[in-house]
Amino acid sequence: MPPPPHPAAPPPIGRRAALRSLAGRSLILPGLLSELLAADSPAADRDPLAGASPHLPARAQRVIFIFSNGGVSHMDTFDHKPELYRADGKKTGIGGGLSNQQRVLLKPGWQFRPGGQCGTMVSDLFPHLRECMDDICVIRSMKGNDNEHYNATLGIHTGSFFFSRPGIGSWVSYGLGTLNRNLPSFVVLAAAMPYAGTQIFSNDFLPAYHQGVRVIPGPEPIANLDRRSSTTGLQELENGLTEAFNRRHLDARGHDSRLDARIRSFETAFHMQSGAREVFNTDSETDETLALYGMKRGQSDGFGWQCLVARRMAERGVRFVEIVDGSSSHNWDQHGDMAEHAQHARNIDQPVAGLLRDLKRRGMLDDTLVVWTTEFGRTPGVDGTKGRGHHSACFSSWMAGGGVKGGISHGSTDDTGATVASNLVHVHDFHATILHLLGIDHERLTFRHGGRDFRLTDVHGHVVHQILA
Repeated sequence: MPPPPHPAAPPPIGRRAALRSLAGRSLILPGLLSELLAADSPAADRDPLAGASPHLPARAQRVIFIFSNGGVSHMDTFDHKPELYRADGKKTGIGGGLSNQQRVLLKPGWQFRPGGQCGTMVSDLFPHLRECMDDICVIRSMKGNDNEHYNATLGIHTGSFFFSRPGIGSWVSYGLGTLNRNLPSFVVLAAAMPYAGTQIFSNDFLPAYHQGVRVIPGPEPIANLDRRSSTTGLQELENGLTEAFNRRHLDARGHDSRLDARIRSFETAFHMQSGAREVFNTDSETDETLALYGMKRGQSDGFGWQCLVARRMAERGVRFVEIVDGSSSHNWDQHGDMAEHAQHARNIDQPVAGLLRDLKRRGMLDDTLVVWTTEFGRTPGVDGTKGRGHHSACFSSWMAGGGVKGGISHGSTDDTGATVASNLVHVHDFHATILHLLGIDHERLTFRHGGRDFRLTDVHGHVVHQILA
């Protein structure tokens, strides 16, 4: 005979009903009941991460910002300079460790070939990315303000080269809020820290709930995600009681943003116990998708994993995802031998190209802005015997999707890649353009601090309209 059917499970008890039940059994102080119920009502939701209306029509809803640490050589990657091949060892130009000496010119270590239907020239360092150039706008006229790694890294992230300021991800979170309250609005996928460390995703003077959350590739991307309560229901009741005390504490202190951020972090952490684990688990991805990123099934680390998880976060509503390539001790900073660029390029070429292809086939590239940059370029003149020095006077970055015109290059450098020759794009202009694509007017996105209004672009910045689709 078939086994008797299991008795029907009782209907789940709602949070408000559970609170009233506990109060009736004197497990909750009666004076707290009204606070708990009030906090549970929609009217009490003061979530500062709720989505905000953009200033302008937005072309992009989210950003994936890829940062290659150490200073990628523009003339060896995206800025073709035939003159450097001819002048190798015969002429002198700016060189030395900090662009402060006249040294013999050094030819690029790789050949350039046209990519895509557009024919944008890209070196053999990036064969996979070269095939994606129809979707990419290369900006060859970038300029920064500093030749030191720390300052330049700070500048490309915060717009400030000398003082700590909020990172661009924090500004975007502050300006637009989140699309998914179960996940942070700003996430940084970083196996190790670059120059400038955690300041690249610091909220600084912005409310603390806009600080980036670091995710570390590996078996435990975020520590302590497992709940300690025996059941979810019990944990919810514990959180509700804690919230009542926290809100009373907050009300008594004038709704201090730092305290509010601490409370919100507890709430986000609770939701991340389910939301984040689902994002990090790539078992549902097909073998073909994993192959796009150069991954093996079951893999939970590597740059391919970072790019795939960035896509999964983007499609689940994380507003700004940064992917960090390299660290302060292992990166693109090749003073001694430029041949070492090859190992760093192999690490990111297929995963980044896979990310672009994956976003495009899912229809996400239209409203996802993908940005790749480094902190500065490298000198056309030699440093040491076979390396190149730091060079902020010009370098290359690129953007794809999210309202950017693909298949073009913008700006140019001189014949040896020593200085910007046309259409200069300062870091402030770069930031202003990213914000514009998100529907944010960079001059109106401000925060009052220390008696003045601060913004990501300070008192500078112009939108580069020529690259907009």
